[in-house]
Amino acid sequence: MRIERLAPAILAFAVAALLAVITASLAVRQIESRSQSDVARVLDLNGAGWVEVDVDGLQVMLNGLAKDEAARFHAMRTAATVIDATRVIDMMNVEDESTVTPPDFIVEILRNGDGISLIGLLPQSTDREALIERITELADGATVTDLLDVANFEAPENWERALSFSVTALADFERSKISVSPDRVEFKAISDSIDEKRRIESKLNRQVPGGIDVVIDISAPRPVITPFATRFLIDDEGPRFDACSTDTSEGQAKIIAAARDLGVERNIRCKIGLGVPSHEWDDAVVTGITKLKEIGFGTISFSDADVTLVADAQTPRSIFERVAAELDEALPDVFSLKAILAEPVNFQGQQAEIIPPEFVATRSPEGQVQLRGRIATERGRIATVSFAQAQFGSSLVNGTLLLDETVPNGWSSRVLASVESLAFLSHGSVTASPDVVEIRGTTGDPDAKAEITRILSSKLGDAADFRIDVTYEEKLDPELNLPTAEDCVKNISLVLGIRQITFEPSSADIDNEARETVDNIAKIMKQCSDFPMEIGGHTDSQGREVMNQALSQSRADAVLNALLARRILTSNLTSKGYGEAAPIADNGTEEGREANRRIEFKLITPEETAEVPSTETAQDPTTDAESTDEQN
Repeated sequence: MRIERLAPAILAFAVAALLAVITASLAVRQIESRSQSDVARVLDLNGAGWVEVDVDGLQVMLNGLAKDEAARFHAMRTAATVIDATRVIDMMNVEDESTVTPPDFIVEILRNGDGISLIGLLPQSTDREALIERITELADGATVTDLLDVANFEAPENWERALSFSVTALADFERSKISVSPDRVEFKAISDSIDEKRRIESKLNRQVPGGIDVVIDISAPRPVITPFATRFLIDDEGPRFDACSTDTSEGQAKIIAAARDLGVERNIRCKIGLGVPSHEWDDAVVTGITKLKEIGFGTISFSDADVTLVADAQTPRSIFERVAAELDEALPDVFSLKAILAEPVNFQGQQAEIIPPEFVATRSPEGQVQLRGRIATERGRIATVSFAQAQFGSSLVNGTLLLDETVPNGWSSRVLASVESLAFLSHGSVTASPDVVEIRGTTGDPDAKAEITRILSSKLGDAADFRIDVTYEEKLDPELNLPTAEDCVKNISLVLGIRQITFEPSSADIDNEARETVDNIAKIMKQCSDFPMEIGGHTDSQGREVMNQALSQSRADAVLNALLARRILTSNLTSKGYGEAAPIADNGTEEGREANRRIEFKLITPEETAEVPSTETAQDPTTDAESTDEQN
């Protein structure tokens, strides 16, 4: 009787349980179907259609043969974008890597005003985080966009060296595209000037790692040349240019070809720039130098549209007048000719009666500048000395200028132009007289003669007579004679030998008296920032070892930050505290402890394993630069 009463309830429970099971089963099937379709769709859309998707309850199993580990990881990450990653079961296999051809590893680094972008494929062994961190430091606050992919293959030979070289070079380019492959690096960039282009090209060529081909394509805006000048002369040494300017490569070739036909054998530098006064400039120059050949000895100068022909004093007047008339007729209408038959004056600017130079300025190889001669007024004397000091430095200028009210009109301009011209010489002299300005000497600037010509033409007038005897020497060229790594550390040692870097007692604060030393080191580092160096901090053995190590690290960091604050690129600089672990003297004496308290600059190899041997004192600089302070 009891069972009969309970039967309806039991039946109801059974029906409810069956319905629950059926409902749950339908829900699971719906989830499985939805998960399978969603994952399959997203894999197909993202280039992983080769993956087979199976489901078992909430688990989604991925099957298939991946061509490499990168493809397998890509499929896993893609599936995890639509379902929880814990539900994704990896059942994929990877092809035997011994039968798979490694991909081409290529990275392109793009830099512009908006930031730096990295696009390409890295080998798994490349430290991606370190690479991005280094790029971020170079970006100086600009946005760094990482669009790199990774493949699970060993890095090819030279890959890391090519990549490191490219990132280091990036510091010199504000607008560039650098393409990096294991055996080739291509630079396409824009520089601010021709001089900047030359500097960067020279620097890159010095840093190229062995086994890597480098292609450098740097474009630079053409400079504005003012005045637009060309000067051609013929004397006992033969025909040659003191200055040559044009506005196109075609015009450059035309002028050089004409000069070769006239017998110019030496190297010809004809600068391409903006500011040409006429599209017929090249034809005018070719006509002018050809006509000068008919005269023999003399000069022809083009300063914008003004043309000055100066014939040697020995030229027959009939020939001079004929050539002058023909040249005036042949020149385009925009050009104005002034023809001069020189008075008998030899190359030293002396006539038959010996007359002392009116103004002479000399510059020694050490940079000392001597001024002597005549000046019209006291105000003119002050202006001349001040101008020279601004050009060369106050401590390097001395001499005596005599007041003479009889000097000709425009004498001050002649003197100032002479001093300005002297600045282009490494050493030499300039002599100014009422008739001629002569400048002689040696220079490390390949464009010095052209620049001097432009200065004298614009400051002295189109009829001025001047002589330039300047020799270019490559060893003096600052762009070609940048310091070596050893030179950099030696120069730092010399600075530290004069005044060491000191700190406030028991602190990492550089004291005020040492800031000038840091300034001087910063000046050296402007040409040395591409060499890897370590700034090491050292203390004596007084105090606890752990505190000494921390203090030495803080002081090394302080020097690094001080250089960074002076706008020195620090990507190749590291700081390391050694504490009391590397003494160079006896800690049992005050003198020894003072020697052990020091900051030390050391060169490090690209692998950061071998260091150049250190010196013990700053007075004997070779490869290390050291500085001491007064207390731990």
